[in-house]
Amino acid sequence: MIQFRDRELTNERLVLDSKTELYYLGHDLTLRDCILVLKVPAKALVITKARLIGCVIEVKQELKNFHWSSALLRGCRFTGHLSGNDFGSWPDEAEEGAIEECDFTAAQLHGCRFIDCDTTTLRFPSWPCFTLLNPVRRLHELNALHWPGQVQTLIKVLARNPESLSAVTYSATALAEKYDASEQDIRATVEKLGGVIY
Repeated sequence: MIQFRDRELTNERLVLDSKTELYYLGHDLTLRDCILVLKVPAKALVITKARLIGCVIEVKQELKNFHWSSALLRGCRFTGHLSGNDFGSWPDEAEEGAIEECDFTAAQLHGCRFIDCDTTTLRFPSWPCFTLLNPVRRLHELNALHWPGQVQTLIKVLARNPESLSAVTYSATALAEKYDASEQDIRATVEKLGGVIY
């Protein structure tokens, strides 16, 4: 295991690329104005009780189902492909994370959830990604729409989330492939909604 903990690093470039090691970033680690290059799968990465401030996070291989929910992310910029990632703080979890003032405009997100955070401080990617704001509180509105293909099943999945889900970002390209729909039809549906960033 390669550990980064109990210290502050400023203006460093950390490349996590070992295929055989587990990387642990946490417990009183602060990365300030650093570049963090991720070339590992989620199972080889643990980030807990770490603070990333003003960092650039370059995801070089798709990062799937990773939980940033026990890290503090402030003023960071993300690039690369992230799917199924969670940001913010889950209710009833001992380790509280937070996200604010982060920029995802150069990233591709799919199924990424933002929990209990102020989404007005975040910048989300543009089309073909789209971000639903406060989706659980708006389930009735989302259910009322006629979604193309099998995309309607996505609303049932959203219903399983807590009300503190502030936003969720999807890739229309990924949805079109999975749910037998076209990106154009998904966009036409999205355009009928308020509270969407695309």
